[in-house]
Amino acid sequence: MSEKTIALVTGANKGIGYEIAAGLGAMGWSVGVGARDEQRRMDAVAKLRAAGADAFGVPLDVTDDESVTAAAQLIEERAGRLDVLVNNAGVAGGWPEPPTTIDLETVRRLVETNVIGVIRVTNAMLPLLRRSAHPRIVNQSSHIGSLALQTTPGVDLGISGAYAPTKTYLNAVTIQYAKELSGTNILINSACPGYVATDLNGFRGTKTAEQGAVIAIRLAALPDDGPTGQLFDDEGVVPW
Repeated sequence: MSEKTIALVTGANKGIGYEIAAGLGAMGWSVGVGARDEQRRMDAVAKLRAAGADAFGVPLDVTDDESVTAAAQLIEERAGRLDVLVNNAGVAGGWPEPPTTIDLETVRRLVETNVIGVIRVTNAMLPLLRRSAHPRIVNQSSHIGSLALQTTPGVDLGISGAYAPTKTYLNAVTIQYAKELSGTNILINSACPGYVATDLNGFRGTKTAEQGAVIAIRLAALPDDGPTGQLFDDEGVVPW
Protein backbone atom coordinates (compact mmCIF):
# COMPACT_ATOMS: atom_id res chain seq x y z
CA MET A 1 0.00 0.00 0.00
CA SER A 2 1.11 3.54 -0.71
CA GLU A 3 2.10 5.59 2.33
CA LYS A 4 0.97 8.74 0.58
CA THR A 5 -2.45 10.17 1.30
CA ILE A 6 -4.74 8.94 -1.49
CA ALA A 7 -7.49 11.30 -2.64
CA LEU A 8 -10.20 11.19 -5.28
CA VAL A 9 -11.74 14.39 -6.62
CA THR A 10 -14.79 14.03 -8.86
CA GLY A 11 -15.24 16.50 -11.70
CA ALA A 12 -11.55 17.33 -11.43
CA ASN A 13 -10.69 17.98 -15.05
CA LYS A 14 -11.53 21.69 -14.85
CA GLY A 15 -12.63 24.59 -12.66
CA ILE A 16 -12.77 24.24 -8.90
CA GLY A 17 -12.30 20.47 -9.08
CA TYR A 18 -9.03 20.84 -10.94
CA GLU A 19 -7.78 23.41 -8.44
CA ILE A 20 -8.73 21.14 -5.53
CA ALA A 21 -6.72 18.35 -7.15
CA ALA A 22 -3.83 20.75 -7.71
CA GLY A 23 -3.93 21.91 -4.10
CA LEU A 24 -3.97 18.39 -2.72
CA GLY A 25 -1.22 17.37 -5.11
CA ALA A 26 0.90 20.30 -3.91
CA MET A 27 0.61 18.84 -0.41
CA GLY A 28 2.33 15.69 -1.63
CA TRP A 29 -0.84 13.63 -1.91
CA SER A 30 -1.60 11.14 -4.66
CA VAL A 31 -4.70 12.50 -6.39
CA GLY A 32 -7.20 10.70 -8.58
CA VAL A 33 -8.65 12.98 -11.24
CA GLY A 34 -12.22 11.79 -11.66
CA ALA A 35 -13.83 12.89 -14.92
CA ARG A 36 -16.11 11.59 -17.67
CA ASP A 37 -14.36 13.13 -20.65
CA GLU A 38 -11.29 11.07 -21.52
CA GLN A 39 -9.30 13.78 -23.29
CA ARG A 40 -9.99 16.44 -20.65
CA ARG A 41 -9.10 13.95 -17.95
CA MET A 42 -5.83 13.05 -19.64
CA ASP A 43 -4.99 16.71 -20.21
CA ALA A 44 -5.67 17.56 -16.57
CA VAL A 45 -3.51 14.69 -15.33
CA ALA A 46 -0.68 15.72 -17.64
CA LYS A 47 -0.89 19.33 -16.45
CA LEU A 48 -0.90 18.29 -12.80
CA ARG A 49 2.06 15.97 -13.30
CA ALA A 50 3.97 18.70 -15.11
CA ALA A 51 3.49 20.82 -11.99
CA GLY A 52 4.96 18.04 -9.85
CA ALA A 53 1.77 16.43 -8.57
CA ASP A 54 1.31 12.67 -8.23
CA ALA A 55 -1.90 12.58 -10.26
CA PHE A 56 -3.68 9.69 -11.95
CA GLY A 57 -6.79 9.51 -14.08
CA VAL A 58 -10.01 7.90 -12.91
CA PRO A 59 -12.69 7.44 -15.58
CA LEU A 60 -15.82 8.41 -13.69
CA ASP A 61 -19.40 9.29 -14.52
CA VAL A 62 -21.15 9.85 -11.20
CA THR A 63 -24.54 9.10 -12.78
CA ASP A 64 -23.53 5.61 -13.93
CA ASP A 65 -23.39 2.62 -11.58
CA GLU A 66 -20.89 0.65 -13.65
CA SER A 67 -18.58 3.62 -14.03
CA VAL A 68 -18.54 4.28 -10.29
CA THR A 69 -17.95 0.61 -9.49
CA ALA A 70 -15.06 0.51 -11.95
CA ALA A 71 -13.57 3.66 -10.39
CA ALA A 72 -13.63 2.04 -6.94
CA GLN A 73 -11.93 -1.06 -8.38
CA LEU A 74 -9.25 1.08 -10.00
CA ILE A 75 -8.42 2.77 -6.69
CA GLU A 76 -8.53 -0.59 -4.91
CA GLU A 77 -5.97 -2.01 -7.32
CA ARG A 78 -3.79 1.09 -7.27
CA ALA A 79 -3.70 1.93 -3.57
CA GLY A 80 -5.78 -0.56 -1.59
CA ARG A 81 -7.58 2.24 0.22
CA LEU A 82 -8.89 5.79 -0.12
CA ASP A 83 -8.12 8.50 2.41
CA VAL A 84 -10.07 11.45 1.03
CA LEU A 85 -13.11 11.73 -1.22
CA VAL A 86 -14.10 15.13 -2.58
CA ASN A 87 -17.52 14.98 -4.21
CA ASN A 88 -17.08 18.00 -6.47
CA ALA A 89 -18.83 16.97 -9.71
CA GLY A 90 -22.02 18.90 -10.32
CA VAL A 91 -24.24 20.48 -12.93
CA ALA A 92 -26.30 23.67 -12.95
CA GLY A 93 -29.57 24.66 -14.56
CA GLY A 94 -30.53 28.09 -15.84
CA TRP A 95 -30.42 31.35 -13.91
CA PRO A 96 -32.77 32.66 -12.75
CA GLU A 97 -34.82 29.46 -12.57
CA PRO A 98 -38.45 30.09 -11.52
CA PRO A 99 -39.98 26.89 -10.14
CA THR A 100 -43.32 27.69 -11.79
CA THR A 101 -41.87 27.32 -15.28
CA ILE A 102 -38.98 24.92 -14.76
CA ASP A 103 -38.54 21.92 -17.03
CA LEU A 104 -38.96 18.79 -14.93
CA GLU A 105 -36.26 17.02 -16.89
CA THR A 106 -33.84 19.69 -15.69
CA VAL A 107 -34.81 18.93 -12.11
CA ARG A 108 -34.25 15.20 -12.64
CA ARG A 109 -30.89 15.78 -14.30
CA LEU A 110 -29.62 18.01 -11.50
CA VAL A 111 -30.84 15.72 -8.72
CA GLU A 112 -29.28 12.71 -10.45
CA THR A 113 -25.85 14.36 -10.59
CA ASN A 114 -25.74 16.70 -7.60
CA VAL A 115 -27.40 14.40 -5.06
CA ILE A 116 -27.79 10.81 -6.22
CA GLY A 117 -24.35 10.93 -7.82
CA VAL A 118 -22.80 11.93 -4.50
CA ILE A 119 -24.58 9.11 -2.68
CA ARG A 120 -23.59 6.62 -5.40
CA VAL A 121 -19.91 7.57 -5.29
CA THR A 122 -19.73 7.86 -1.51
CA ASN A 123 -21.25 4.44 -0.92
CA ALA A 124 -18.99 2.83 -3.52
CA MET A 125 -15.89 4.39 -1.93
CA LEU A 126 -16.82 3.79 1.73
CA PRO A 127 -15.21 0.33 1.93
CA LEU A 128 -11.93 1.90 0.78
CA LEU A 129 -12.34 4.88 3.11
CA ARG A 130 -12.87 2.55 6.07
CA ARG A 131 -9.36 1.20 5.50
CA SER A 132 -7.88 4.67 6.00
CA ALA A 133 -6.47 5.90 9.28
CA HIS A 134 -7.78 9.41 8.62
CA PRO A 135 -10.74 9.25 6.18
CA ARG A 136 -12.38 12.47 5.06
CA ILE A 137 -15.34 13.19 2.79
CA VAL A 138 -16.02 16.67 1.41
CA ASN A 139 -19.26 17.45 -0.43
CA GLN A 140 -19.21 20.51 -2.66
CA SER A 141 -22.25 22.58 -1.72
CA SER A 142 -23.16 26.27 -2.02
CA HIS A 143 -24.43 29.18 0.02
CA ILE A 144 -27.62 29.06 -2.01
CA GLY A 145 -28.33 25.63 -0.54
CA SER A 146 -28.59 27.14 2.94
CA LEU A 147 -32.23 27.48 3.95
CA ALA A 148 -31.15 29.83 6.73
CA LEU A 149 -29.54 32.22 4.24
CA GLN A 150 -32.34 31.79 1.70
CA THR A 151 -34.87 32.95 4.30
CA THR A 152 -32.79 35.74 5.88
CA PRO A 153 -34.40 39.15 5.24
CA GLY A 154 -32.23 41.32 3.04
CA VAL A 155 -30.19 38.43 1.64
CA ASP A 156 -30.86 38.05 -2.09
CA LEU A 157 -29.67 34.74 -3.47
CA GLY A 158 -31.95 34.82 -6.47
CA ILE A 159 -34.53 32.24 -7.51
CA SER A 160 -33.35 28.74 -8.35
CA GLY A 161 -35.98 26.07 -8.74
CA ALA A 162 -33.57 23.17 -9.20
CA TYR A 163 -29.89 23.93 -8.52
CA ALA A 164 -30.32 25.54 -5.09
CA PRO A 165 -32.68 22.80 -3.85
CA THR A 166 -30.20 20.10 -4.93
CA LYS A 167 -27.58 21.71 -2.71
CA THR A 168 -30.11 21.90 0.15
CA TYR A 169 -30.79 18.19 -0.40
CA LEU A 170 -27.05 17.51 -0.47
CA ASN A 171 -26.60 19.36 2.81
CA ALA A 172 -29.32 17.22 4.37
CA VAL A 173 -27.66 14.05 3.04
CA THR A 174 -24.33 15.18 4.53
CA ILE A 175 -25.98 15.49 7.94
CA GLN A 176 -27.46 11.99 7.66
CA TYR A 177 -24.08 10.48 6.72
CA ALA A 178 -22.48 12.26 9.67
CA LYS A 179 -25.12 10.80 11.99
CA GLU A 180 -24.67 7.27 10.65
CA LEU A 181 -20.87 7.50 10.70
CA SER A 182 -20.76 9.01 14.18
CA GLY A 183 -18.34 7.03 16.32
CA THR A 184 -16.13 6.16 13.35
CA ASN A 185 -13.05 8.07 12.24
CA ILE A 186 -14.75 9.29 9.05
CA LEU A 187 -15.33 13.05 8.99
CA ILE A 188 -17.81 14.36 6.42
CA ASN A 189 -18.61 18.01 5.76
CA SER A 190 -20.02 20.28 3.06
CA ALA A 191 -18.07 23.15 1.52
CA CYS A 192 -19.23 26.49 0.10
CA PRO A 193 -16.65 27.70 -2.41
CA GLY A 194 -18.37 31.06 -2.92
CA TYR A 195 -19.29 32.79 -6.18
CA VAL A 196 -16.56 31.38 -8.38
CA ALA A 197 -16.07 32.14 -12.05
CA THR A 198 -16.67 28.78 -13.75
CA ASP A 199 -18.56 27.51 -16.77
CA LEU A 200 -21.49 26.70 -14.45
CA ASN A 201 -22.26 30.42 -14.21
CA GLY A 202 -20.85 31.63 -17.50
CA PHE A 203 -17.69 32.77 -15.65
CA ARG A 204 -19.62 35.57 -13.96
CA GLY A 205 -18.28 34.72 -10.49
CA THR A 206 -16.10 37.09 -8.49
CA LYS A 207 -13.63 34.50 -7.18
CA THR A 208 -11.08 32.46 -9.07
CA ALA A 209 -11.32 28.68 -9.16
CA GLU A 210 -8.15 28.53 -7.09
CA GLN A 211 -9.76 30.69 -4.42
CA GLY A 212 -12.90 28.57 -4.54
CA ALA A 213 -10.89 25.43 -3.90
CA VAL A 214 -9.46 26.63 -0.59
CA ILE A 215 -12.26 25.51 1.72
CA ALA A 216 -12.55 22.02 0.22
CA ILE A 217 -8.79 21.54 0.56
CA ARG A 218 -8.98 22.66 4.18
CA LEU A 219 -11.80 20.23 4.96
CA ALA A 220 -9.97 17.41 3.16
CA ALA A 221 -7.03 17.87 5.52
CA LEU A 222 -8.92 18.19 8.81
CA PRO A 223 -7.20 16.84 11.94
CA ASP A 224 -8.67 13.77 13.64
CA ASP A 225 -10.51 15.94 16.16
CA GLY A 226 -11.98 18.12 13.41
CA PRO A 227 -15.69 18.81 12.92
CA THR A 228 -18.13 16.61 11.07
CA GLY A 229 -21.63 17.10 9.71
CA GLN A 230 -21.26 20.84 9.16
CA LEU A 231 -21.29 23.37 6.32
CA PHE A 232 -18.29 25.67 5.89
CA ASP A 233 -17.02 28.52 3.79
CA ASP A 234 -13.69 30.37 4.02
CA GLU A 235 -14.87 32.30 7.08
CA GLY A 236 -16.17 29.37 9.10
CA VAL A 237 -19.46 27.60 9.76
CA VAL A 238 -22.41 28.46 7.50
CA PRO A 239 -25.91 27.92 8.92
CA TRP A 240 -27.82 25.13 7.28
